[in-house]
Amino acid sequence: MIKNVYALGFVLFIVTMLVFFGAYFFAYNANYFNTSLILNAFVLPAIYTLGAYLSVNSLKKQKRELGFKDAFGSAFKPMFVGGFLSIFSIFGFLNYGDADAKATLNYQFIERNKKEATEIYTKQRSVMKTEKEKQDLDKDYQKSMTSFSPEMVKKIDMFTFRYFAYYFAAILVFYTILSTFFGSFFRSKSIQ
Repeated sequence: MIKNVYALGFVLFIVTMLVFFGAYFFAYNANYFNTSLILNAFVLPAIYTLGAYLSVNSLKKQKRELGFKDAFGSAFKPMFVGGFLSIFSIFGFLNYGDADAKATLNYQFIERNKKEATEIYTKQRSVMKTEKEKQDLDKDYQKSMTSFSPEMVKKIDMFTFRYFAYYFAAILVFYTILSTFFGSFFRSKSIQ
């Protein structure tokens, strides 16, 4: 039985850090950024959903009668604690622990965007009919490629405190939506 939501939040933090360092040690290669994206998009939401479910389900078994507020809080608190600790630990590690990992992630982020821009350009150019349209597209493409020049890329850092705060805000939206679902689903229905 999971009675302490804060202890469960700490467990979520530990699991998140295991996933993070698992990717760091075993996937630190040419696909490190893509692997991190996949883990953040699929694995971590599944883990946090499971954690929220275990927390609310445990409270439901313990109380039998559960209101929306109790179910919401039981789902939200462990995710918040786990997410908060994880975000700031990862921020600290990337900015102060291993600057090379941060540089690798930034580089792969830029290269991924550059590759996607080129793929879109190629696809759009292949369907254009007039030479004027192609010339306009070529101009736009060349203009966008200048944003990937070494001088411009030097300024890009996806791992500043500001970006981590934005990322955590987006995660909070996920936690809120998920907690609302669990609050609605697990609350006791009153029959009148």
